[in-house]
Amino acid sequence: MQVSDLSTIHTGYTTRSRLEKTDRGGLLAIQLGDLSPDGHVNPERLTRVRLGDLPAKYLVSAGDVVFRSRGERNTAFALDSRFREPALAVLPLFVLRPKVDIVLPEYLAWAINQPPAQRHFDSFARGTGLRMVPRSSLDMLDIDVPDLETQRRIVAIDALAARERTLVVLAADKRRQLTSLLLADRAKGLYTGTEREGGTK
Repeated sequence: MQVSDLSTIHTGYTTRSRLEKTDRGGLLAIQLGDLSPDGHVNPERLTRVRLGDLPAKYLVSAGDVVFRSRGERNTAFALDSRFREPALAVLPLFVLRPKVDIVLPEYLAWAINQPPAQRHFDSFARGTGLRMVPRSSLDMLDIDVPDLETQRRIVAIDALAARERTLVVLAADKRRQLTSLLLADRAKGLYTGTEREGGTK
């Protein structure tokens, strides 16, 4: 099914000037730089901005998906339960509101992030230094949509695999640190031994 049949799609809010930051009130703003490499958006790290009334189509909350239309990879991010208040999605982000009776937000984001979808976006990409894909490429993207239970299982297994990758990297880093400490101790011992030998001659 095409993404346009699975969700309502809007472009993000177009800023005509620099967003005015505020410490109180205002709205949380999701901008391109707020999207982490691991596919998450942390509301606690978002900037609050002061704006007037805005159309609801620019505001996102838990259960919505934001899509990165600019950059080397055009990935999607499902907003989780940490979003307890609406946030403003700013261009070049697109907003997807999944039809939850057909597709889970997490599954939709997962499918968009898979290699076949990424190759699809590559074929529509424009620009060199500032690579972008048009909205039409997202609208017409075809993805496989199994039943909801299968979608839940796919998302759960993918999350476990991501956690495993994180732990493997962490374990390798700890081993490297331990090896460095052992080698440093060994080097220190050899150096001290050399000094002792020199002193006995």
